[in-house]
Amino acid sequence: MSQVFTDEVVARAMEDTGSAPSSRRHHGLPHIHKVGTAPKQTLYQEIKHSVKETFFSDDPLSQFKGQSRKRKLVLGMQSVFPIVEWGRDYNLQKFKGDFIAGLTIASLCIPQDIAYAKLANLDPVHALYTSFVAPLVYAFMGTSRDIAIGPVAVVSLLLGTMLTDEIADSKSPDYLRLAYTATFFAGITQLALGFFRLGFLIDFLSHAAIVGFMGGAAITIALQQLKGLLGLKTFTKKTDIVSVMRSVWKPVEHGWNWETIVIGMSFLVFILITKYIAKKNKKLFWVAAIAPMISVVVSTFCVYITRADKKGVAIVKHIKQGVNPASASEIFFSGEYFGAGVKIGVVSGMVALTEAVAIARTFAAMKDYSIDGNKEMVAMGTMNIVASLTSSYVATGSFSRSAVNYMAGCKTAVSNIVMSMVLLLTLLVITPLFKYTPNAVLASIIIAAVMNLVDVQAAILLWKIDKFDFVACMGAFFGVIFKSVEIGLLIAVAISFAKILLQVTRPRTAILGKLSGTKVYRNILQYPKATQIPGMLIIRVDSAIYFSNSNYIKDRILKWLTDEEVLRTASEFPSIQSLIVEMSPVTDIDTSGIHALEDLFKSLKKREVQLLLANPGPIVIEKLHASKLSDIIGEDKIFSSVDDAVATFGPKGEVK
Repeated sequence: MSQVFTDEVVARAMEDTGSAPSSRRHHGLPHIHKVGTAPKQTLYQEIKHSVKETFFSDDPLSQFKGQSRKRKLVLGMQSVFPIVEWGRDYNLQKFKGDFIAGLTIASLCIPQDIAYAKLANLDPVHALYTSFVAPLVYAFMGTSRDIAIGPVAVVSLLLGTMLTDEIADSKSPDYLRLAYTATFFAGITQLALGFFRLGFLIDFLSHAAIVGFMGGAAITIALQQLKGLLGLKTFTKKTDIVSVMRSVWKPVEHGWNWETIVIGMSFLVFILITKYIAKKNKKLFWVAAIAPMISVVVSTFCVYITRADKKGVAIVKHIKQGVNPASASEIFFSGEYFGAGVKIGVVSGMVALTEAVAIARTFAAMKDYSIDGNKEMVAMGTMNIVASLTSSYVATGSFSRSAVNYMAGCKTAVSNIVMSMVLLLTLLVITPLFKYTPNAVLASIIIAAVMNLVDVQAAILLWKIDKFDFVACMGAFFGVIFKSVEIGLLIAVAISFAKILLQVTRPRTAILGKLSGTKVYRNILQYPKATQIPGMLIIRVDSAIYFSNSNYIKDRILKWLTDEEVLRTASEFPSIQSLIVEMSPVTDIDTSGIHALEDLFKSLKKREVQLLLANPGPIVIEKLHASKLSDIIGEDKIFSSVDDAVATFGPKGEVK
């Protein structure tokens, strides 16, 4: 087949490489495709495309096109309140599943709420308020069918720790006001992320960092419960493991209460046994779900009839009866604690959102339906704003309750409404009955609940797959247990960003060789039998070329060249005359990248090595033309594939 080149390109090729192109014509050189150029876009088109892909990749407004005004109104209502859409197909059969699931998670929710409130250093009634109001709002606005909403251990601990750092006295009225303020701004943060479609920001907290943070928080939470489990009168307000263990062992001779220990350990063993039974037999999930409520009822009755509270067993005492009072006037919108409220709200809101979205995605994948991440954020944000106005604190999705909700056969978010109604009944009628509930049982409930957050298997998998991910996981883990929840979270975020920066600034490069009998070129480390082309060095750059990595890539390519020349000289292999940069993975290049390629071209020219580019993408080739670098390198030295470059400038034996 004849060589396909324009006269100009052939002339330039002959001028640069002698008679290489003409000599190859006699050897039947295959068709050489010239690198194509995509239609040039205006600046407006480029900005429009970037904005659309970043913020509106799902094209949310497409459903409104061509619709009547009435239909647009209905679609708008469905977008804000998904219940309007799926509620039309709701029936009695679905309600049966939701009703059973709602009752089941309510039985788990009530004792957990009373326990979690203590992590936030708040009265138990505020957690009950939260589980009444927040699920109602979410049921109308959320897109997940399975997530169960309410206070959770990690967020409660984070909130309690950060609030205590600002106001040491948790009984102070300002402490409660700051909690409402933080909840309000947590909701504002979540709502803003969803409304402005910035949900991708939460993805910067890597899975590895979350695993480590959650594991460390779980151990910290469990250690905090030793106060209630052992009946200690005094306990450190710090959360690090050293301070906690000092508080535990210092009063061991006279500070531990054996009645409290017996109660706490007995019900902890009972709850763990029920969890084991449920794990072994999925149909008995309800056994583990109702175990905390049974523990509360039985222990409360035992303490009441034996008056163990007179013997040093700490009890919950009075829980305020009635529905949520309004708290809008309690929120700090100015003054000394306004800044602290915003800071705590942003941090707790982001953590709560990360946990909720992860849970929602998990169960959506299990049931094969999709959730809208931005709608979830709007729902979570609105939910927490309403919570802050009704004497509640930060709510999010609970993994343990969501798992029970899923296994109990929930069909829609109506299970959250059922749970909320049970909480309403509890607030109106049942709360006085929790007066004699021992704190030791609440401690055992929390310990049993957070044990699943320590995911050892996930950490082992991280070690096997990616050592850097394992380091990130352990950094967050040890940061939480040896310093504080905030430091652990900061380490988790810092390591996640460090990994991104490392990958961006130090991208991988690879030497390619040809697989025998094919036109395919692959990494010689992955394919040891791939053969390098005599007189040529083929290097693939596995990243976009930006200002942050352009000099590194240039220096790395020259280092590869130097090393290969030494090896080839020692093995009497022909010296390198051409260097091919395989640019398939290079999705973009900026001005610094263009300058780096030009510097590379000049350095290679001094070494009498010609630079060839293979398969630059549409954006890259457009910028090469715009910068005139394609003219400097030579249009005849830019190819659509490595094989074309080898066929043109490689040894005659390689042309097939």
